Amino acid sequence: MTITVAGEKKEYIEGITLAELIVEEDVENPEYVTVSINDEFVASDAKDSTVIKDGDTIEFLYFMGGGR
Repeated sequence: MTITVAGEKKEYIEGITLAELIVEEDVENPEYVTVSINDEFVASDAKDSTVIKDGDTIEFLYFMGGGR
């Protein structure tokens, strides 16, 4: 199946979960990443049960603090 990860089209096996994708994509600090699939945020406790589907668009988001 073809999905878009961080703006790049990639091929993955059918039935891959979000948790597996995070490992495959070698996401830095996976415990702190927020994920959106097709512009919908995924709850942290749903990563293991969320199955990626053909055509999905996945973004990994990191929120940073700081400034004045």
